[in-house]
Amino acid sequence: MSEVILREIQKADNVSVAKVIRSVLEEFNVPKVGTAYADPQLDCMFETYSEPNSVYFVVEKEGRIIGGAGIAPLANGSPKVCELQKMYFLPETRGLGIGARMMELCLQKAKAFGFEQCYLETMPYMEAAQKLYVKSGFTYLEQPMGCTGHSSCPVWMLKLLE
Repeated sequence: MSEVILREIQKADNVSVAKVIRSVLEEFNVPKVGTAYADPQLDCMFETYSEPNSVYFVVEKEGRIIGGAGIAPLANGSPKVCELQKMYFLPETRGLGIGARMMELCLQKAKAFGFEQCYLETMPYMEAAQKLYVKSGFTYLEQPMGCTGHSSCPVWMLKLLE
């Protein structure tokens, strides 16, 4: 595999990032309502992650966006809690350690922003993603935190940032 670049999102990436996220969600037959698929921010990711204490990273290979993930304050949550958001990768990136690299990058940035905990939501059948989350120190929760608008995501996890 040729070298991949992990970098912060640029305005020119908006269309490509939205396409990657929707493609992965469709691949997994994720409901279009109550998930990231319906987020109004999906088509303006650069602008969304230009807000304070927010960042979105993309994975680029040969000039093409093939994945991404971001950190932002948890909506309607404690100011000390961030959310790992919109972490999706095209099939060609999976199993190569790119997810682990992206996770580390996001968590480092979350700590730099001063967050003490990182929350995420996912789908039960996204098993490979859950394995990465557990390996990265996330534990399962009994109920959701904050108010993300993702009512169709029934798996909630949290990590203490040390």
